[in-house]
Amino acid sequence: MMQDTAGRRFVRAAMRAPYLKRDEERDLAERWRDKHDQQALNRITLSHMRLVIAMATKFRHFGLPVSDLVQEGHVGLLEAAARFEPERGVRFSTYATWWIRASMQDYILRNWSIVRGGTSSSQKALFFNLRRLRARLANGTESLSGDALYKEVSAALGVPEADVAMMDSRLSAPDSSLNAPLADESGSAERQDFLVDGEPLPDEVVGELIDLERRACWLNSALSALNDRELRIIKQRRLREEGATLEELGLALGISKERVRQIEARAMEKLKAALIRQNPEFLATAA
Repeated sequence: MMQDTAGRRFVRAAMRAPYLKRDEERDLAERWRDKHDQQALNRITLSHMRLVIAMATKFRHFGLPVSDLVQEGHVGLLEAAARFEPERGVRFSTYATWWIRASMQDYILRNWSIVRGGTSSSQKALFFNLRRLRARLANGTESLSGDALYKEVSAALGVPEADVAMMDSRLSAPDSSLNAPLADESGSAERQDFLVDGEPLPDEVVGELIDLERRACWLNSALSALNDRELRIIKQRRLREEGATLEELGLALGISKERVRQIEARAMEKLKAALIRQNPEFLATAA
């Protein structure tokens, strides 16, 4: 009750604060910038708090306390005062509006949901304009929904339709805890129990790494069965991401590409024989 009374008193004081004339506003801004006159800052901010309050009421439909929005708007107002350049001839209210709005929007994005939304400029535009555009389109002569609605909003805001659909689904339902119990016979199941991870299990990942290391050791050992020319051809043809062509190797070795193919085929047979001889289990893994 005391907080409500104090809030109403603050609003009344802000609404009663006199407007500043252009010359007076510039003088106060210069005093704050050049001399850090705290009294000048107080007069500037107090005379523009009605702007903060008016903007806070526009964002009240996001379900956050208006008093918190006013506080965040005041932070934006102070930031505007710190950056304002009176010699540019722009009224402080015009300059401060952007900072007040940005401060409130950042607060809403941080507190509207436990999941951070609006991490890009297009997502922010969707978050703050989707409801308004959807309501305006719904009141038109032709009722729109689903893909047609997403297409219209996408064209209006210049964002992909997929982003519109994603934001619409996020705004249509509240946050839900993964630990929330589900209505089943046991009464102990939670939402997270039904989440499916498409990645391999840890033991499968480890097993695959062990197999890769073992096969690499087998191959290195079997390569010792090849002579220098065979080893060069196999490495450049089979063991590189982009293997050399038969013609390239033929030119490098001074032989025909057909001869390179024959040497490669013979080397592959020697490799296979060496792998089986040195590691009998190779047949089982190869199958």
